[in-house]
Amino acid sequence: MSTAQNLKVGFIGLNPDSHWAAMAHLPALQSMPEKFTIVGVANSSLESAQRTAEALKLPHAFASAQDLVNSPEIDVVVITVKVPYHFELVSAALNAGKHVYCEWPLGNGLEEARQLTALAKQKGVVAVAGTQARGALEIEHLAQLIKEGYVGKVLSTTLIGSGGNWSGETVSEYYYLFESKNGATMQSIPLAHTLAAIKDVLGDFATLDSQFVFNFNDVKITDTGETKEKTAPDQVLVQGTMASGAALSIHYRGGANRGTNLLWEINGTEGDIQVTGDLGHAQMIQLTVKGAKGEEKELQPLMPEKAVYQGLPEFPGARNISRLYSRLYDDITTGSQTAPSFEDAVKLHEVVDAIETSAQSK
Repeated sequence: MSTAQNLKVGFIGLNPDSHWAAMAHLPALQSMPEKFTIVGVANSSLESAQRTAEALKLPHAFASAQDLVNSPEIDVVVITVKVPYHFELVSAALNAGKHVYCEWPLGNGLEEARQLTALAKQKGVVAVAGTQARGALEIEHLAQLIKEGYVGKVLSTTLIGSGGNWSGETVSEYYYLFESKNGATMQSIPLAHTLAAIKDVLGDFATLDSQFVFNFNDVKITDTGETKEKTAPDQVLVQGTMASGAALSIHYRGGANRGTNLLWEINGTEGDIQVTGDLGHAQMIQLTVKGAKGEEKELQPLMPEKAVYQGLPEFPGARNISRLYSRLYDDITTGSQTAPSFEDAVKLHEVVDAIETSAQSK
């Protein structure tokens, strides 16, 4: 491009004082004022949109999502609402010819994701699914280490993670996560986000054999005292292989524990790498990378250079999202294809679908 272009962003689902959009998307976009300007919002009501617009000093509060996507003031529509609403809202934005950033999961299941991807291709817009662990500096660093042969031939990889939710208690606001019909389960959110990163580092998945365990059939809603049915699993077990032939073992568990809440190991003929974190959501936590190879007997720090973090948001979730927005900007303004696309999202949905289909056949 010969001149810089500032893209105008409209949010569907943004409250200024809470939730993921405020914690991660706002600081991500605010770190790039030369590329993006947030100009409008549509929430569940006009009053809610007006409160957000006033708090954030946005020029436009839209009465409905349809009004937002139809507005000539909006270049990019960002959708950060619950999964069951993604299909309708993404469809509206695409049909209005807008570029889209939709939080992961893209759809409530594989079929919705496929339909949205086909529509995005038909409309010829840039459509990004927010698998932001793929934007993590640590994941890019890992992929380079593997490519350069740090561990030699990869023999196996092991992943253990805690979902944070999906145990025996929750608050009413998050109960929807515990109903499988909503497509917001442990396997579709924290595990899938992490699998997106693993795929970037180790390549495609091949055979997957899985099992779901339900230690809790009910969930206590702590803020109301109710007990409700729980249909999402609280233990997800997967064994299989990568396309490279490496062995794969996964265990995701509900809640959190007093040990390591994210442990990902890569073992090879020449060395070993260990990735740890405070929660099984690789997309939103600080990842710590250690490794050893050759004659080394103990793991040593294996992090990216500190300089690469400069100028990026401190919160890892916002930092990762800012890097996806930067790619989205390039894709819109230069015609490149660098951000996680809807096509990529379909492939990830296929992995989740394979895990679910295998578990449900047991």
